[in-house]
Amino acid sequence: MNNQLKTCSYVLPVVAWLLALFPTAATAQAYPNKPVRLMTGSAAGGGGDLTSRAIAQKLSASLGQQVIVDDRPGATGMIANQLLARAAPDGYTILLQPSSFICISPHLNSQEGWDPSKNVAGIIQVSAYGLVVVVHPSVPAKTVKELIAIAEAKPGVLNFATSGVGSNFHLGAEIFKLRAKVNMVHVPYRGSTAAVIDLIAGRADVMFGLVPVLNPYIKEGKLRAIAFTARKRNVLLPDVPTVGESLPGYSVESWEGVVAPAVTPRDIIARLNQEIAAAVNSAELRELWKNRGVDTVTGTAEEFSAKLKEDYERYGDLLKRLGVNNPGSP
Repeated sequence: MNNQLKTCSYVLPVVAWLLALFPTAATAQAYPNKPVRLMTGSAAGGGGDLTSRAIAQKLSASLGQQVIVDDRPGATGMIANQLLARAAPDGYTILLQPSSFICISPHLNSQEGWDPSKNVAGIIQVSAYGLVVVVHPSVPAKTVKELIAIAEAKPGVLNFATSGVGSNFHLGAEIFKLRAKVNMVHVPYRGSTAAVIDLIAGRADVMFGLVPVLNPYIKEGKLRAIAFTARKRNVLLPDVPTVGESLPGYSVESWEGVVAPAVTPRDIIARLNQEIAAAVNSAELRELWKNRGVDTVTGTAEEFSAKLKEDYERYGDLLKRLGVNNPGSP
């Protein structure tokens, strides 16, 4: 009995010492022991919301804890970005955003200098995609050249709806305006859902938007697809040409990815990367992504973190060249 007590008296301090030296090891063993919140900057029914719900279902099963999708739309993703930055770096609050919300919007909608390369830790990229250019049926354009002709004939008359300043929809249209040398008026909304509602109602003319969101209305004839922004045509819209086929040099593509608060322990980042990659690369989600016209793309956390930094800097330079400024700046 005395020997057992002596052994414990030696072992316990050693265990405590090891835990103090390697606290993340203990964290990894315990993680997750409660529900995980997967935020988006998307409105319900938007692209980020659809992606997050598909991933959350798989992730709940693999983590053994419920993964709750929490949509926080507004300020073109910055509301969700700021909430993540203030969250505890423990892996229980993570965020799925499109590249525009996390690499473009901070240049235009943040007064605090929010920088994804400093304020978040990359977990994984989950998709890549282009945008479909649609018009309300009242707009007579059926091709890119016809849309340009209308915009040239009536400068400042056509308007385009987006989910907000700094969204990929906004940037896609601004680059189009620059390349085509036309003037269309930007009408930003609080999320893509409101923008689509007004577009269908005829209160907006044009939209650069997501294929899975707009395709049902295209099929019903409520909207007309005239072009696709990526370098190659979309599998769901094989008869719709790319913008570049009529406007050489134009190409706009985006991605979605998952991030955590900065300084989240590396072992937790690694666990989430592994589990999300398995979910996204499952046969079920690969098929779902394909049916939505979205490409499946994953990789390491380090690769995604490097991409965040590169795209943040690249888009910042592009916005300056386009003359798109922070609405709050002089």
